[in-house]
Amino acid sequence: MPSDHATVTPLDALWQPSVILWAIMAGEGLALLLTIAPGATDDHWSYFGLASLCIQWVLLLSLGTLYALRHPLSRVRPLLIACLAIALLAVFTWGALGAAWLLLGNDWGMSTGAWRATLLSCTGIAVTVGLLGLAAFHNHWRARQLAVRAKQAELEALQARIRPHFLFNTLNTGAALVHQRPEEAERLLLDLSDLFRAALAGPREITLADELALVRRYLEIEGLRFGDRLRVEWQVPVALPALSVPALSIQPLVENAIRHGVEPVATGGDVHLQVATNGDWLEVTVANALPSAPVRPTTGHQVGLNAVRARIQAMTHGRGSVRTTTAEGRYTAVIRIPLTP
Repeated sequence: MPSDHATVTPLDALWQPSVILWAIMAGEGLALLLTIAPGATDDHWSYFGLASLCIQWVLLLSLGTLYALRHPLSRVRPLLIACLAIALLAVFTWGALGAAWLLLGNDWGMSTGAWRATLLSCTGIAVTVGLLGLAAFHNHWRARQLAVRAKQAELEALQARIRPHFLFNTLNTGAALVHQRPEEAERLLLDLSDLFRAALAGPREITLADELALVRRYLEIEGLRFGDRLRVEWQVPVALPALSVPALSIQPLVENAIRHGVEPVATGGDVHLQVATNGDWLEVTVANALPSAPVRPTTGHQVGLNAVRARIQAMTHGRGSVRTTTAEGRYTAVIRIPLTP
């Protein structure tokens, strides 16, 4: 079953380091423009420091408030969220200027009327900057969504390239078992239906336990095909981490291990699958012995491996990885996924 996880909304991106950095840089640029504007003040450094302090507080408080309210606001129309963002900028601007007036008062050298004019001009600037910021953020979010859709299409294409080889082999095995061992042929078709139900559902996330269950079904199918030639060793803890993984992300690595470590060898081979936690990481290891004698060349591990790597990186936003090594006559693939989102 698919895992339940929160839907990513535009407001989730507000507290990312890149967004905060750009907001700070834009605030400093605005403070600089206000400082060098004609008739601003003769004490440029003091004016720049005060303007910078006020602008940064207004921007960061507005971003933080919108981010804190992202879950309730996920059900609100975008136009109302935009109005709320403008209102927050105005309110925090008034608050910053009010605090400056209380702290500085007459020391700043402005009359009450001048403070009132400053309040109106700063409010206009805040609203203008807010509208420009909303337009920029709207374009950023649209570009991000288009990139995600393009990546999703690429992942679906990669996943589609994996299925035919396995399907043809399984159907051939089922055809050979229909007359000789009909009960096993029936079990093969049931396992195949579970696997392809997961595959046809498209790229999504499922629990680690469900993914390992799909791997067991796949190995049951291949066990009927290879018999004693296929030797599988499992090292899986009794209590699995409550973690989600891309559907059919471990199975292609097991399929590669069988295809390149068992199928070409007359005596067969072994496949080792281990699930373990290492600090803040989940590590899933799939290893197979490499043929010791020259065998018919195959197309390599890369198709399934590239698809799995792309899906792991997409799910973990680049934190996860799939690494492979060849040493001491064994080929090893290790999936690393952070235990914390």
